[in-house]
Formats: sequence, structure tokens, C-alpha cells
Amino acid sequence: MSNLRGWAGPGLLLWAQWCFPPLSKCGWTSYLLKCGPCPTPPDPAPWPVLLGERALSCLVAGQRASLRHQQALPEAQPAELHVEVPENYGGNFPLYLIKLPLPREKAEGQIVLSENSGMAAQGLFAVDSESGFLLVTRVLDREEQAEYRLQVTLETEDGHVLWGPQPVLVHVKDENDQVPRFSQAIYRVQLSQGTRPGIPFFFLEASDGDEPGTANAELRFHILNQAPAQPFPNMFQLEPQLGALTLSPEGSTSLDQALEKHYQLLVQVKDMGDQASGYQATATIDVSVVESTWVPLDPVHLAENLKVPYPHHIAQVHWSGGNVHYHLESQPPGPFNVDAEGKLYVTRELDREVQAEYLLQVLAQNTRGEDYTEPLELKVVVMDENDNTPICPPSGDLIRIPELSPPGTKVTRLLAEDMDAPGSPNSHVVYRLLGPEPEEGKEGRAFEVDSTSGSVTLGTLPLRAFQNITVQVLAIDLGGAEGGLSSMCEVPVMITDINDHAPEFTISQIEPISLPEDTKPGTVVTTLTATDDDLDPAFQRMDFAIEVGNMDGTFGLDWEPYFNYAHLRLLKNLSYEAAPSHKLVVVVRNVAELVGPGPGPGATATVTVLVEKVVPSPKLDRESYEASVPVSTPAGSLLLTILPSDLIHNPLRFSLVNDSEGWFFIKEFSGEVRTARPLRGARPGDVYTVLVEAQDADEPTLSTSATLVIHFLKASSALAPTLAPVPTRHLCTPRQNHGVVVSGPSEDPDQASAHGPYSFALGPNPTVQRDWRLQALNGSHAYLTLALHWVEPREYLIPVVVSRDGRMWQLLVQVIVCRCNMEGQCMRKVGRMKGMPTKLSAVGILVGTLIAIGIFLILIFTHLTLARKKDLDQPADSVPLKAAV
Repeated sequence: MSNLRGWAGPGLLLWAQWCFPPLSKCGWTSYLLKCGPCPTPPDPAPWPVLLGERALSCLVAGQRASLRHQQALPEAQPAELHVEVPENYGGNFPLYLIKLPLPREKAEGQIVLSENSGMAAQGLFAVDSESGFLLVTRVLDREEQAEYRLQVTLETEDGHVLWGPQPVLVHVKDENDQVPRFSQAIYRVQLSQGTRPGIPFFFLEASDGDEPGTANAELRFHILNQAPAQPFPNMFQLEPQLGALTLSPEGSTSLDQALEKHYQLLVQVKDMGDQASGYQATATIDVSVVESTWVPLDPVHLAENLKVPYPHHIAQVHWSGGNVHYHLESQPPGPFNVDAEGKLYVTRELDREVQAEYLLQVLAQNTRGEDYTEPLELKVVVMDENDNTPICPPSGDLIRIPELSPPGTKVTRLLAEDMDAPGSPNSHVVYRLLGPEPEEGKEGRAFEVDSTSGSVTLGTLPLRAFQNITVQVLAIDLGGAEGGLSSMCEVPVMITDINDHAPEFTISQIEPISLPEDTKPGTVVTTLTATDDDLDPAFQRMDFAIEVGNMDGTFGLDWEPYFNYAHLRLLKNLSYEAAPSHKLVVVVRNVAELVGPGPGPGATATVTVLVEKVVPSPKLDRESYEASVPVSTPAGSLLLTILPSDLIHNPLRFSLVNDSEGWFFIKEFSGEVRTARPLRGARPGDVYTVLVEAQDADEPTLSTSATLVIHFLKASSALAPTLAPVPTRHLCTPRQNHGVVVSGPSEDPDQASAHGPYSFALGPNPTVQRDWRLQALNGSHAYLTLALHWVEPREYLIPVVVSRDGRMWQLLVQVIVCRCNMEGQCMRKVGRMKGMPTKLSAVGILVGTLIAIGIFLILIFTHLTLARKKDLDQPADSVPLKAAV
């Protein structure tokens, strides 16, 4: 404290600003309050005391706080400290720079200061061990070294680091203590006539040793004097900041007319930028004006595919001014470049077909890439060689030529392209036909080609439809001369068909076709096939039509468009009585229009259809029959009766076809099926099937058949004899409310002694049990009715089993089912009565009567004629006179 009081006064603040200018950003007072105590000044006597007791107490408190802070070693790496020191400092040394954050207990080690450049060993920087301040011992020069990186550590004698390292960066603040310098005292420059104004043709070079980027090193250039001053005193301009020397607009205009060819410029360079103060230097620029050598270039002709070493020199340019850089541009871009001496080169072979001409522009530029003058243009023409073969046009789509086309018909035109120079012999293409070759033994060729135009036409040799031909044409350049290049061109040609053939039937006269008159409509009568010699399917499409013999539309034709046949179908029912035969004329035509002569005789076909009168085949009342019979049934027992469905039909003859055991037989005309012998070998539960065949008695070819399924039953204790059929009764269909009364058998010999009632049941046939119903009326009668609403009208034989006192009988009830009138009377079809005349006999009687009458009339007229002739032969006097009245 006493030490501080000895020099504290009005000059303390000034001394602090000299010692610690970089340590506080907010002034010296803030540093006293935040950064700790101030070091002892080297000579406190001259400085007046500026601060009072309050500031001194703050200073002492700060120093104590700093010492307390140094008692403990910091745990983290200290941040780098920054110190700025003015160069060429004129004050006292050592100069205290910054208070280092050393630990308070540092007596155990020693402070070590090191610097990366090694200048610390020469005593330039030091650390005050008592105060902990970093100090500099002598003047610093920024141009010698701009900054110093120091490192402070607290170490033991054996080199163990107790604290640190603490990095410190000392920056030497620049002062304007350096004078600018030109790179040369005298500059000699060549200036070419034709240089554009404002384009720098020379750049001055000057340097300043002060810190770059500061005003101390910011240079400005000026022209002080131009000699001579004719024709204008300001013919040149100097860009102040860059030192670029250019022609002024007046100087550019008058440069070519000026008599002076040499100018001397006195130029100045000054630092401190645009400020009035600063150091300066001068230099001299000798400018020699030379004649422009930047003259136009003649076109260059280069052969394509030129075999020379590359790069190959083709031209030379020269800019007579100094400090020039040449730049080349090519339109379109090509293999060209220019070197520093202005020599132009082509770097590889050229191809005229890729690019026939190039326009090169050569530019003379300064170091900034600015053009001194207008660019020079050089036209490079690539000379043609015959290095391209003719290129045939794409074959493209198939060329279609109609058959029978006349000779000279144009097929196509070949335009082979040759990439060599147009109009030159290298691209003059001629054509030569190679194929197809002429056929042996035939005159002429199928195709011809015009050698000049490449037009391909049809020759005199006829071609067939659907013939595929590849026309081969050789395209040769050099006008077909020797050495010309050639290519093979191919033209695919197909000869298309035309509709020049009419369709014809393969058979024009169809043999008579017989059809029964009951043939169903829709039946195919015959198939008519036609052929067409045309090959194109479109020309083979046919239409068929019946032109004659089908006025009533009994027949019709159907066919598919692309098929060559048509089906003749029956559309209506035939009638033998109406038309016993039909003669049809069918025609066939092309759908497409016919080219050439019309259809011939083969385009028509005649079909004769004969109608056969049909006698209906016989039909049975059922499609199949079933019967049940006990295995103990004796021979001759009746199983059932097979009846025709139409009772008016001609009588039938019945037979059993496949009765392998011979157990049954059928009566030939009545259709009764009976047992032929005892059923030995038959077992209850077995099923036996036979086939019943029925033939028309008058027409044996007309027949029908049905299956008879027989079920064998267990033998009964008493056989049930089959009694005579019950007299025929009638029932109506559709069903009406009446039936048939069935009584017990009247042939029962024990009827008088028997006491039990009769039991009635339908026979075991499943069909009978389905179609009929039997109800007992009393002990002696039962009532038989229809179980279905409708049954087929015909005669039925219904088996009814009657039993009493252990005995059984089988009754066959004959029932005729028929249609009935309103009164319930059966309406039956009337057959031909015996003795009644037939149509044929009636016609015969009528014809005989007419003949008899004619004979009688002839006799009378004959008699009268003879009598008159006799009278004419007598004399006139022999005729008695008539008496007058």
C-alpha cells in the first residue's frame, strides 16, 4: 500500500494506459475493479497522483482478491490470453503487458516461459515472479515478426508441471513506418496501335512493408506527368487502386495519327489510401508505340483424315503490344488451340462428314482476360475425301404390288446417301440391279432399275400372287468408276393378290338326297363346298344363296364368312303330299368385287331332295315294365299284358328277346306275358330283366322295344290263381269323380262255405301302384280310381290281388282311359268299318260308271249313224210322200 501511495496521483491513469492498453475494453477504472493490482511503475516520481483514496483502496482489494484466486490450482485448461503491443514503442522497458493467472501457492515451483519461435531465450519476454506479470524487455518490430505465441507453466526442478500451460498470444500492432516501393524504377512498355481505350495494357507493381489490409499498406497510383504532352496531355489513364495503365478515349483516337512514337510517364505510389498524409515513391514508364501486326488471316484448307504428326501447325497470329495472352474460340467447338507465341494448331484428324467448316476466333488479351482489340477470324475448310460408302435408305415396310400389274409399274425409288461433299464425284451415286437373277429359259427380268435416278420398276416377267421377293440394288459412288465405294440396297417386295378368280363348287350336281317327311327342321341336308383360286383370305370370302326352287323358304343356308362351305338346312316341315321332291339351285359369289370375267358355270350347284313318306313306328303304352311274381308261380301264370299306346294302330307281333332262362313267354298278338315253366332256380329278391320287342304286323321293319323287369317274391302258402279279366270299363282323363267297382271272384267254389270278407290290393307293379288307387267298399267290393290327374289315354290291364281265408286270386281289370265330353261320355277314334268302301274303291266305281256311260253313248250314236246312211241309199220314189193336211 505504501508503495502505491508513493506514486499515486493525477498521472496514474496515463501510466496505466501506456502499460496495459489491451487489458481492458472499458477503461482503466474497470481494469482496477476486475483485473487486480497494478504493477509497480519503473519511475513513479514523475507521475502526478490522479486517483483518490477510494481508487487506491479498490486497487488494493483487487490485488488481494487476485492472490486469493491464485491459492488453488485451476482444474481446467486456461483460455488463451491476448495481448497487443505497439511496434516501435518509445517508452521505458521492461513494459508490463498482462497479469498472468498464476496459482497463489507457487513457491514450490518455478515459472517457465517458452515461445514457439525461440526468441524468448534471447530475453524478449519475461515473467515477473513476484507480481506474476508478463513483460517485454525491448522494442518490437511488426515487419520483423507480427505476433508471438507464448506458453507459461509452473514446474518443479525435475520438470514436473504443476500448473499450466497457459497460452498467451502477443500481437504487434502496426504503425506506418514503411515507405512504398515500385518493383522497378523504370518500366518499358510496348503499346500496339489499335488498342482499345480503357483496356489495361500494363500493370504497375509496388509494395509496402506495413501490415496488409490496413491503411498503412493501402496504396494509390497516380500519373504525375506525361512527356510529350502532344497531341493530348492526358492520353493515358492510371487506375488508382490497381495501377492498371490504359489509353484514354482521346489517346486511343489520336494514337494512330500521333507523330510521337515514344512517351514517358512519371507515376507515383502513396500509402494511407486516399488520406492526404502518407509515404510516397515515384517511377518512370517508357511507352513505345508500335505498328499493329493484328491483321486478318486467310482461310486454311485442311484435308480430312490428314496423316501428319499432331498437333499440326496451321497459322500464326501476333500482337505487337506487350504483356499479351492469346485465347482461341471455335464455332463449332473443334480440335484447335493456340500457344503463347500465337501459333495455331489442329490437334487431331478432321472429318468433313462430322464438320465441314470451322470458324476460329483468336483474341489478344491482357492478364485479366480483357481483349486488347477485336478478335481475328480464321476460317478452316475441311477438304473432302472419298471415305464414305453410299448409305442405303432403310428398307422400311414391305412394298406391296398387285399381281398382274403391267411392266413399268413403279415399285420404289432408291436414294442412297453419300456423306462425302455434295456435288463432288465422291458423292455421285449410280445404281445397278443385282437380283433377282433372270430365270433360265425365260426372257426379261422381273424388275428394272434406272442407274441414275434409282427408280425400281416392274419388268416384263410376270409375277405370282403372294410371291415375296428381295430386290437387290448396288449403289456405287464416283459415278460407278473404278475405285468407287459401294453398298448393297435391298427392297422387300410382296406381290399381293387381286380378286380375279370367282369361287366354284367342287361338285355342281349333287346326287338326289332322300329325307323322311318327319325330318325335324334344322337338320343339315347337305354341305356344299366351294373353292377360290385367289390366295388372299379377303378374296376367298364367299356368299351363298338359293336362287331357284325355294319359294316357300323350306330350306336355308348358313355359313361362316371365312369358311368355304355352306350347310343346306331344312327350315320347315316336309310334306310328301304337298311336294314329293325339291330341286334347288345354289349359287356362290365373292364378297369382294370381282376383277375380270364374271362367274362361270361352276358357281352354281343343283341339289335334288326327295321326300319319303313316313309310316310311324309302333309305340308301347310304357317305356319299361315291371312285374312281381312269387318263385312258386306255376307255368302258364299271367304276369301282365303289353299293349300298344295307339289301339287304332296296325296289330303288333310281340316276342321276348333275351329270356336266357326260358322262364317266360309272350303271346304273339295279345301281348300277354306268362310263365313258360316253373321258376326253378329263381330266388326271392332277385331281379330278372328281359326285352320285349314289338313289330308292325304289316311292316316288319317298323318295330319298338321295352324292358321288362321282374321281381321274384317269396313263395306264398296258397297260390293266387289268375282269374279271367274283368269286363272292360271306361274312365276319363283328366280325372273325374268316378271310378270302377271291383267285386270278389265269382268263380270261388267255396264261396258258400266261406265266412270271412274279401281283401283287395293292387298288384306289386310299382307303376300300377303309382298311377292307380284301390279302396275297399265292403267285404265283397272295392273301388278303383285314377291316382294321377292325368294319364295317357289308352287301354290298361290293372292287376288286383284278392284274398280271403288264406286264399288269393289275381283279377285283371280292363280299363280304357279316354278323353270325355261334357256329359262324361268317352270319345273314341272311329276306325274303318268293315264293308265300307275305301277311297280307292270309290274312285274305281266312279271311273267304271263313267266308262259304262261312255260305251252306252257310243252304241247309241253308232246306231243312229247307220240308220241315217241306210235311208240315204234308197231311190227317191221309194220314199212315201207326206200327206198334206
